[in-house]
Amino acid sequence: MVEERIQINPPKIESRKGYHFVKRLFDIILSTIGLIVLSPIMGIIAYRIKKEDGGPVFYKQVRVGKNEHQFRMYKFRSMIVNADQLLEKLKNQNEVDGAMFKMKNDPRITKIGHFIREHSLDELPQLVNVLKGDMSLVGPRPPLPSEVKQYTSYDRQRLYVTPGCTGLWQTTERNNVGFNEMVKLDLEYIQRASLSYDFWIIWKTITIIIKPNSSY
Repeated sequence: MVEERIQINPPKIESRKGYHFVKRLFDIILSTIGLIVLSPIMGIIAYRIKKEDGGPVFYKQVRVGKNEHQFRMYKFRSMIVNADQLLEKLKNQNEVDGAMFKMKNDPRITKIGHFIREHSLDELPQLVNVLKGDMSLVGPRPPLPSEVKQYTSYDRQRLYVTPGCTGLWQTTERNNVGFNEMVKLDLEYIQRASLSYDFWIIWKTITIIIKPNSSY
């Protein structure tokens, strides 16, 4: 039996102007509150990263957003300083099928990096990306330009909407599934997106920060 493939209708997505307006409003309000409330935790993380190896606290990387717009995404640095240069040597150890790289025992991850990745705390600086409008609190994860080059027309449907700090994939299967399953979950979210669904995903994300799932 052939699995049904989800097809997104872009005009239908864009026509939901009320939802997108309110979602953007909540993004601005909640990301501002988040940056203020979480600033002590972010300060402690920054101190621990700097103390471990003296390298930069933040990691900036070009990602692909809505309609293939490229932007600079911020994270707490969870890997050694020259991690990007070492990636090519590790690609044959990729544990996820498709156009992304995941490795459970990645040797590039620092000690503090293991902790903040497990609890998804490395993503907190992306609240700045949300304020800037490059990202939303909820949506598909923004891929690398090199990953998008491998996308099929079906995969590119996940780029019809603003990418998010968290989403359906992160709060359900995470690293238990491959790339194709991740795309399916993202497209499922795009089809079902609503404010109540977004708040459910945000709540699930908070519970995962406290009690991690399969994040690495």
